[in-house]
Amino acid sequence: MGKFKYLSAYILASTIYISFTSFGIWTYLPVIFSFGFIPLFELFFKPNETNFSDEEKKNAKSDNYYKFVLYSIIPIQLGLVILFLISFQENLLLTEQIGRIASLGILCGIFGINVGHELGHSNKRFEQFLGEILLLTSLENHFLPYHNSGHHYNVATPKDPATARKGEILYLFWFRSQIGSYIQAWQLENERLTKKGSSALSFYNKMIVYTLAQIILLLSIYFIFNFQTLIAFIIGAIVGILLLETVNYIEHYALLRNKNESGNYERVKPHHSWNSNHIIGRTILFELSRHSDHHYKASKPYQLLDYIPKSPQMITGYPGMMLLALIPPLWFKVMHKRLKQFQQTINKI
Repeated sequence: MGKFKYLSAYILASTIYISFTSFGIWTYLPVIFSFGFIPLFELFFKPNETNFSDEEKKNAKSDNYYKFVLYSIIPIQLGLVILFLISFQENLLLTEQIGRIASLGILCGIFGINVGHELGHSNKRFEQFLGEILLLTSLENHFLPYHNSGHHYNVATPKDPATARKGEILYLFWFRSQIGSYIQAWQLENERLTKKGSSALSFYNKMIVYTLAQIILLLSIYFIFNFQTLIAFIIGAIVGILLLETVNYIEHYALLRNKNESGNYERVKPHHSWNSNHIIGRTILFELSRHSDHHYKASKPYQLLDYIPKSPQMITGYPGMMLLALIPPLWFKVMHKRLKQFQQTINKI
């Protein structure tokens, strides 16, 4: 399928459109597609470890098609969020309301936060702004200052809230990671402005701007629609945030960097991120599961991310692993065995 495989994201968008315009079981179609169809099919497809050749990388880097796919997500995200708000005015059964809210959560998690994350790593201010718009629709703007200046620096250490500790239950991790990352985002912004000699209590503080933007968005939903729609939107955004935190949980679970003789942590290496080469999850998430290479060079465009042989590999794609994480005893049984095997391999190198 080549580069056109990333258009598979439009299939997900189509299922969400169907959810917002249909009734009954159809409102759950994105859930069935994302956490039923994809994990099931990935059991029958071998991981694809192929990387671009140097010539292919050169062509892909200059090909604006890959940016177009990302840019196209912005109107899709905004259009579907508006459609959700309008559709929630219909006379819906409780089960249909739950289905549409869950679909909004998948929209926010995969498009709003994940694509917002990809654009937020760009060194172009315009693309960062597009990422901020996507994250605003998911009420997760603090992700950018924390993720770029905190997570990538402290990953695989106790200083990083988004690095899950060995034996830590997913449901507790949700709170520790989200609250910890929010606090760190404020701290990082304060430190950045202090070093520049600017006041932290100003509009130069991104966290203040993000907070005001989110308040304006929520008030707009309340006054244009109603309180019930506002609550539904907030719950949907929370579902998207929980999807983000579940991905955070599986990406670095129990992987820790060692300290060197000077007391500093070693450089981030390929074995500090869990990876998956299962093609369906890779393309839907815009290569997020090639996570080791992403941490090696965060500004590297998604289409250029490589499979690194020395990186720890999961037994299936990210969607399936997210489901596994929901069952802690099973998750620990599978991952601790996987972790032990990988650590033995690393020690031999």
